[in-house]
Amino acid sequence: MGLLFSKVFRALFGNQEVRILILGLDGAGKTTIVYKLVSPDEVVSTQLVPTIGFNVETVEYKNIKLQVWDLGGQTNIRPYWRCYYPNTNAIIFVVDSADTKRLKIARKEFTKLLEEEELQNAAILVFANKQDLPNALSAAQVLFFSKKKKKIL
Repeated sequence: MGLLFSKVFRALFGNQEVRILILGLDGAGKTTIVYKLVSPDEVVSTQLVPTIGFNVETVEYKNIKLQVWDLGGQTNIRPYWRCYYPNTNAIIFVVDSADTKRLKIARKEFTKLLEEEELQNAAILVFANKQDLPNALSAAQVLFFSKKKKKIL
């Protein structure tokens, strides 16, 4: 079965490089996700160490080379995200689903991304992270959190 998928991907995409930006507010878990992609079996603790600037890693899967850019999410860094938009194939927007107080800010930043001309052809994944924490919203609740700060179930 895996061989079949491998052949299909190779036929569709050939050897391809894909540029992915991982974006989201500070503390959402972006860097941890990158390290899990690079070293799935290794446990890496990134707590209390905010990303200042960016981290970039290359992950190879079958015939696809993923260039993954983890951009810092602090308020003063977010305006610089746009410098990384050219040639981006995909965005992973990470939301801390246990941080309901900042969900409105995350929504605002995500909306800005959707309005960017350079990202119109990029695939977008909204990743509701930290589902294991107490009082975390479900993925559906994160996506449909109303502007009135009430959860839509």
